Amino acid sequence: MAGIDLTMIWAAIIGFAVMAYVVMDGFDLGIGILFPTLAVGAERDQAMNSIAPVWDGNETWLVMGGGGLLAAFPLAYAIILPATYPLMIAMLLGLVFRGVAFEFRWRDSRHRALWDFAFWLGSLVAAFAQGVTLGAILQGIHVENDAYAGGWLDWLSPFSVLTGISVVVGYGLLGATWLIWKTEGMTQYRARGAAFWLGAGTLVALAAVSVATPFLDYDYWRRWFTMPNVLATSQVPLLVAICAATFFWSLKRRWERLPFLMALALFLLSFVGLGISIYPYAVPRAVTIWDAAAPPASQVFMLAGALVIIPLILAYTGWAYWVFRGKVGSAGYH
Repeated sequence: MAGIDLTMIWAAIIGFAVMAYVVMDGFDLGIGILFPTLAVGAERDQAMNSIAPVWDGNETWLVMGGGGLLAAFPLAYAIILPATYPLMIAMLLGLVFRGVAFEFRWRDSRHRALWDFAFWLGSLVAAFAQGVTLGAILQGIHVENDAYAGGWLDWLSPFSVLTGISVVVGYGLLGATWLIWKTEGMTQYRARGAAFWLGAGTLVALAAVSVATPFLDYDYWRRWFTMPNVLATSQVPLLVAICAATFFWSLKRRWERLPFLMALALFLLSFVGLGISIYPYAVPRAVTIWDAAAPPASQVFMLAGALVIIPLILAYTGWAYWVFRGKVGSAGYH
């Protein structure tokens, strides 16, 4: 495949998978984070029913992103995983607790309070671990001889904690706006109130991370603020401001779908900003995507499978969302 940069194609595929996971699993993690704010009984049942048909499929993208990173960029995988082992363990345990709680709260009603707590805690831990992982990667990983050379807790810093909290708040916003769209009655009313404050919190968190990131390394500063880069990068905060204004306007007008779409747009713009900061690195300031890439023959072999699998995933995901496109009551969709 002469003339085609397979490494760039695979970087785009991995980026798409990660973004799809954040968007799709973000709102159901957000519902778990918001769970204590919902009344025991019909409200919590309605929130659960709103994600019951899709939450398992949403995590497909996490598997694809992690597995794709291992296959397409094995060196990056071999560096990032040892640097973030505690976070990966915490995230997976959180997802396990959350998944078990999701099933057992319906089958073991005598201990429903325990399963509700596990659902909330698992969602919170998984979201926070994902955010801290992002911060740990952005702040830099100590690499020597193409291997991780740091300590067990190098990932822990004020910046990584900030990104962890930011992701928790952002996922909460996605969860609240999803409930505005998919539920009715008191559940929707509570979600609408939560969405206002979580929207404000997300913007504050986004601003804080955006201000802090360029000070992590001059390379980040150069990408954002030197000419002519700034002519392009300045469009990102401008679009964030437009989406934020549209979000609060749609909340005030009591629209149901637009707040969720604007929350997704804020995440998409954040992802674009992340790409601007770290490109062309797979491990920022240490290993580029080309250094980390698998051999071209391996990339071609995997690409043949990806061209079949990704459309299938998109098709069954789209079909599931279409079938369950209506509102959900406490007893299920209608």
